[in-house]
Amino acid sequence: MIRLNDIVDQVLAYHPEADVSLIEKAYVYSAKAHAGQVRLSGEPYLMHPLEVAGILAKMKLDVFSIASSLLHDTLEDTETNLDDLNRLFGDEVSQIVDGVTKIGRFEFGSYEERQAENMRKMILAMASDIRVILIKLADRLHNMRTLDFQATEKQRLIAQETLDIYAPLAGRLGIDWIRTELQDLAFSYLDPDMYEEVVGGLKRNEEERERYIKEVKGIIEEKLAGFGL
Repeated sequence: MIRLNDIVDQVLAYHPEADVSLIEKAYVYSAKAHAGQVRLSGEPYLMHPLEVAGILAKMKLDVFSIASSLLHDTLEDTETNLDDLNRLFGDEVSQIVDGVTKIGRFEFGSYEERQAENMRKMILAMASDIRVILIKLADRLHNMRTLDFQATEKQRLIAQETLDIYAPLAGRLGIDWIRTELQDLAFSYLDPDMYEEVVGGLKRNEEERERYIKEVKGIIEEKLAGFGL
C-alpha cells in the first residue's frame, strides 16, 4: 500500500529542488473531497489517486502532474468544480485535471469508434498537454490492476477498450512497460484460458532454461577443477 510519504520521497529523489508542498496540498484536498467514498474492493477511494500518483512518480514526472493525479477524479466524483481547483491550485493543475476528466467521459460503442474517434480525441488532448494522457494511462493501469472487483461483463468491456486504445497509445508514446502490462492484463480477462496456457508455457521454458544453465555451470566447474582452477 503506497503512502504520500513514499511519493514525496520518490519525487525528491529525482528532483531535489521540487516544491512538494503542492503535492501535499493536493493530497489533503483529495482526502477531504473523497471522504467516505470506497472502491469496489472496499478500500478507501483515496487509495486510487495515491496509486496513480505513485505510477507517475515512477515515471519521474513534475509536481504539477503528481498533484493533478491526486485530484484527477475530484471533478467527476465529488462536489468540486473547475473554479475550485483553479482558485486553490492554479490554472496549470486545473486544466490538467479538466483534460483527464473530459477524456474519461468519451463513450464509443463500436470497435471502429474506439479505434478512430477516441484515439483522435486523445491525441488532440495530448497535443495541448501530454501530461493529461500520462495521467489517464496511469489511471487506466491501476484500474486494470484492480479489475477483479468489477462484474464479468464490465471486465471484458474495460479490457477490450484497454487493448484497443490505451495499450497502443502507451506504445506510441514509447512507454513500453505500461503498454506491456496493459496488454497482459487485458489478455488475462479477454481470454483467461489462453492467458494461463501462455503464462504456464513461459514458466516451464524459464524453469528448463534455469535447469540447463545449472547443468552447464556444473560441467564447467568440474572441468575447471580438473585443471586445478
